[in-house]
Amino acid sequence: MFASCADPKTLEGLAWLMCYLTSGKHMLFYGSFFVVLALMLIVAPVALAFGFGGALAARSHFAPLRWFGKGYTAMVRGVPDIIFFLFVPVAMDQGLEWLRHLYKCPSTGEPVWSNGEFNVCAAAKIPLSTTPQIWHEVYGFALAVVAFAIVFGAFAANVLYGAMNAVPRAQLETAEAYGMSPAQVRRRILIPQMWTYALPGLSNLWLILIKATPLLFLLGVEDIVYWARELGSTKSQIYDYPHPDWRVWYFLALLVYYLGMTRISEILLGRLTTRLARGQATMAGEAMRKAGA
Repeated sequence: MFASCADPKTLEGLAWLMCYLTSGKHMLFYGSFFVVLALMLIVAPVALAFGFGGALAARSHFAPLRWFGKGYTAMVRGVPDIIFFLFVPVAMDQGLEWLRHLYKCPSTGEPVWSNGEFNVCAAAKIPLSTTPQIWHEVYGFALAVVAFAIVFGAFAANVLYGAMNAVPRAQLETAEAYGMSPAQVRRRILIPQMWTYALPGLSNLWLILIKATPLLFLLGVEDIVYWARELGSTKSQIYDYPHPDWRVWYFLALLVYYLGMTRISEILLGRLTTRLARGQATMAGEAMRKAGA
């Protein structure tokens, strides 16, 4: 990165270390921390939206919609997460390319799936082979976001469904007695009241999401775990910066990072819980009322 780092073999001590830590691959390593943060900040609201839709569907009076909502939560929660993390990106990728194949590729009479392989014409590939590398990475990241959102959305749906059922029925009946429509009761009474019951479960899901981000490596995204393993492994003299096996130090840095993220999340979620519990007919709200009395 610096002019003084042009010939690493002439460096020693602190100068060697500084050049080593500012090499091109280390810049990618540092950037991968922002990739992980971006994943969490994007997946959280998307998964919450999936969960919200699933919870409302599970409470629907329309039977097919109710079956869909309950089936979604039951199926995803009942299958190992790794199955969905690997299945969803592959299924979506092949499904999109198959649709493009039908539209863009001349008919040859040959099946797309044959001999255990998936083959489409070059024009149907997503992204195209001529597309800049950055768009290949963005596409892979988008597929990862969808996979995470589907999995965590199912768990969020279960949490929100339970939170909606925890809202005292008397409050909903009172709103109905005042002439509110079902949509108004849901929007003005049910949804605002449910958050205080849902937050503990959603907090746990957020912490699980933080711990699940290393699965990006399995989805082909070069995340912090990938670069920690790549940079920390033994490098022989054929590399610019040869060194012994330093993976323990890289993974120790990841340990500190994840513990820091967990601690910050606990502080913020604790403050949010206190804010939502104020004035609510819950144990936390009652404790705050007595403390102020």
